[in-house]
Amino acid sequence: MSSADNKGSRIPQGRLTRMSSLASLATRVAGGMLGEGARQLAQGKRPSTKDLLLTPANASRVAAQLSQLRGAAMKVGQLLSMDAGDLLPPELTLILSRLQSNGTPMPPRQLSQVLVQELGKDWQQNFAQFSFKPMAAASIGQVHQAHADDGRKLAIKVQYPGISASIDSDVDNVMTLLRLSRLLPEQLDYTELLTEAKRQLHAEADYVLEAQQLSSFAKLLADAPQFVLPVVETQLTTSRLLTMSYMEGLELSALQEQPQAVRNQAVSQLFSLLFRELFEFRLVQTDPNFANYLYQPESQRLVLLDFGATRAYPETISEGYRQLFSAGLNNDTPAIEQALSQIGFFSQDIVPAQRQAVVNMVQLACEPVSENSAYDFANSPLASQLREAGTQLSLEQGYWHSPPADALFLHRKIGGLYLLAAKLKAQVNVQQLLLPYLKD
Repeated sequence: MSSADNKGSRIPQGRLTRMSSLASLATRVAGGMLGEGARQLAQGKRPSTKDLLLTPANASRVAAQLSQLRGAAMKVGQLLSMDAGDLLPPELTLILSRLQSNGTPMPPRQLSQVLVQELGKDWQQNFAQFSFKPMAAASIGQVHQAHADDGRKLAIKVQYPGISASIDSDVDNVMTLLRLSRLLPEQLDYTELLTEAKRQLHAEADYVLEAQQLSSFAKLLADAPQFVLPVVETQLTTSRLLTMSYMEGLELSALQEQPQAVRNQAVSQLFSLLFRELFEFRLVQTDPNFANYLYQPESQRLVLLDFGATRAYPETISEGYRQLFSAGLNNDTPAIEQALSQIGFFSQDIVPAQRQAVVNMVQLACEPVSENSAYDFANSPLASQLREAGTQLSLEQGYWHSPPADALFLHRKIGGLYLLAAKLKAQVNVQQLLLPYLKD
């Protein structure tokens, strides 16, 4: 057995301990505001509360504390991230975007305690070798490499202790902190979003469920050799421990050095997968994190790694998006409004200007499918335009009704694919990939 050189950071456990961590954060943020206010007053300035709150030091305090808590506290920040062009203040985006990087791993002693709890005190007998140094550390758990007795290479996802039990309180506490810090508008009704976020996080924290979802996708994609998935080691999997075959491959960011045709093909495969998920399977892996994929250059296959954020979509929502894409492709405004209504937008009263602003955003988001030609994601200002349109809608139009949860998770996935396509400078005819799924 090999152990990590770094000691890691112990995950706080228990509702009161985690709540006190957030309370301590609020105190430090307030102290930072007082210090910054005194500094600016000494310089003859009259700073606003907003300016004092959103200093780089305070942004670091918020991001660092949420990262240390991991679990729902960190995941809520990631869910609220603006990468997909959601409707939140840009200042909050700056703070939350810092949570997109990997979390801090737990120390080896705490890791050992989890392994004993899940596999018994003789857990080492299940492996010929186990590396205590994690390959990756994220919000819910960290991943370790190991070898089975027969020499097979394994990847083991170990959940942080106390995460599942802290989800509900963490979500409530983080949102209260954001509300008290005035980073969320008072008129924003996020009740449905919080309920769905808790439900989604509980699902992600259930590794037995994730193993089942992985197996479901393996069956659904049995006819798609361009995708390869890890195989679950059922005997070594529990609700807090997921053991799988180790998958080799390049990180998707490494494709930036590959020829244009390779980058185009990889992104095309991901868009094709999205359309199958939404319209055929009605089962969507909604997490757009780049780390959820690997690329195998020899076989040109994509490895699909993480299925914790898998979400089932009812037929009415799937059909609503089919109509929405079709209407967006044809620039049919009345049909766009009808499709948005079916999906669940406009369920609350809004003025005509707000309604039109939402339609305009949809038309903008449909730009990659509007023409029957390769869309050049690298040279498109689409991401910044969507961000600007979202900010204008929220701040100038006053549209603070949160979108339906199904739409929010799906839009994060679509936005993530747009960002990935732009990062890889892909040129893809998205319309041709979509057309087989659209009805006349």
